[in-house]
Amino acid sequence: SAPAAIKLAPPDPWPGNAAFGTALARGLFSFAGRSIDQPAPLWRPLGADTEWLDELHGFAWLRDLRAAGGDGGRQAARELVNSWIRHNSRWSSIAWNPVITGLRLANWLGQYEFYAASADLPFRRKVLTSATRQARHLGRVLPAGLSGSELIAALKGLIYAGICLPGGGIWLDKGVAMLCQEIERQILPDGGHIERSPARQLSVLRDVIDLRAALNAAGLQVPEVLQLAIEAMAPFLRLLQHGDGGLGLFNEGTEEEGWRVDMVLQRAGGKRAQMDPPQGGFQRLQAGRSIILADAAGPPPPGYDAHAHAGTLSFEMSVGRERLIVNCGDHSGRPDWRLAQRSTAAHSTLSLNDTNSSEVFDGAGLGRRPSGVTCQRNEDQGNHWLEMSHDGFVASFGLIHQRRLFLAANGDDVRGEDCLIFADSESASRDPSSFQIRFHLHPNVQATVAQAGDSVFLRTAKGSSWRLRAAGASLHLEPSVYLGYVGDLRRCQQVVLRGSAAGPETVVKWALRREGGK
Repeated sequence: SAPAAIKLAPPDPWPGNAAFGTALARGLFSFAGRSIDQPAPLWRPLGADTEWLDELHGFAWLRDLRAAGGDGGRQAARELVNSWIRHNSRWSSIAWNPVITGLRLANWLGQYEFYAASADLPFRRKVLTSATRQARHLGRVLPAGLSGSELIAALKGLIYAGICLPGGGIWLDKGVAMLCQEIERQILPDGGHIERSPARQLSVLRDVIDLRAALNAAGLQVPEVLQLAIEAMAPFLRLLQHGDGGLGLFNEGTEEEGWRVDMVLQRAGGKRAQMDPPQGGFQRLQAGRSIILADAAGPPPPGYDAHAHAGTLSFEMSVGRERLIVNCGDHSGRPDWRLAQRSTAAHSTLSLNDTNSSEVFDGAGLGRRPSGVTCQRNEDQGNHWLEMSHDGFVASFGLIHQRRLFLAANGDDVRGEDCLIFADSESASRDPSSFQIRFHLHPNVQATVAQAGDSVFLRTAKGSSWRLRAAGASLHLEPSVYLGYVGDLRRCQQVVLRGSAAGPETVVKWALRREGGK
């Protein structure tokens, strides 16, 4: 017979959005950058894309209903859970996707005290009967061809079911064993996640923190590999923060709200950020009020590159709590933008003939990619240097891209040098290739070209002024787009340096310096 109660309600300290919860209780569903009022049919409305449906069926929005407070949110949660059970009892590719099933189980059980504990007995039994069916399915199919952060998310649901549901010991044992294997595969010795994405680093760290808390609450031993992973991942996540507390935009993801990132770090504990992680491949230069984040390694390996972008050697820069130079980011609710936002041109780096440094597949993953990426870091009296290179253009154009970055000790002087060098004498006989060096600007930055046309003035919302100069290429100010905010696409500008790669070596030098005293 169906159980009447769960054995344990896992702790869930994460806050919801009260405004979203209030709107959802009224029937306005806003996911993946799109709002649908009174969707019909509810669980597969016409026109909804995959990302929207994934968020709907994952039930993370139960936190928003909880944050809305009052009986209205609780009653809406019960009605929606009951509706899902009634309309999704049979397998479907979206509702019973292993990742979505794992997310839904974790959210149903994590929010059980909010929506189900005080409900009548028939409802509680209906919820737990469905949860048991979902856990049984998940236990049968995992790993289900999943890898990376998605597999950890699915395992979280299986482990929650093993902890919370009567008779769930077999799921707990399988889930914990697989989790320990995946941590050893996915978490690099320096704490970086193998998918090399700040957004994935955050989500995996949050998942393993939740799993540690659930195991502790159940009085179960936390595997040492899980504890060590949390201790290593937290400092690496700090490395990926800008001055506003949000994250850099590399290999998919949005800025994230700084306080949410800080909340994850607070629960994780850990030390200060590393500046030079040997395996994770991101570099952080920090001086004065300026922070530079650079992607100084190759893309994630095959099998873990579903969310990878062709942004090798791209960089971002923030000053205080304001972002200045950015990558374009990722808008999950706009599949028509997916290829464009993953391209090299959507990153603050160099491209040749508007060709990607890695081959970006239409569905997911990468094909051709740099096989040799180098990085050397030097520091002296507070000044920072980075020397990087990659060979992603050798196959198509016979050229190696070298990039040097310098940040002065006061944080007010940034200099760069981008070089294109022929890989061999045979490559030198090829026709010249056009290059584009892009500096995408945050939407809050205003840019104007100097009257002489040899520099661009940049001004942030709080009045910080900078001038960008370049030698060895023509300078242009062009429109761009920014996808770094959740569910939002904003217009912005980009500075583009254009030229032609000719001769054994082509060198472009540029400088970004603060203007005035503010």
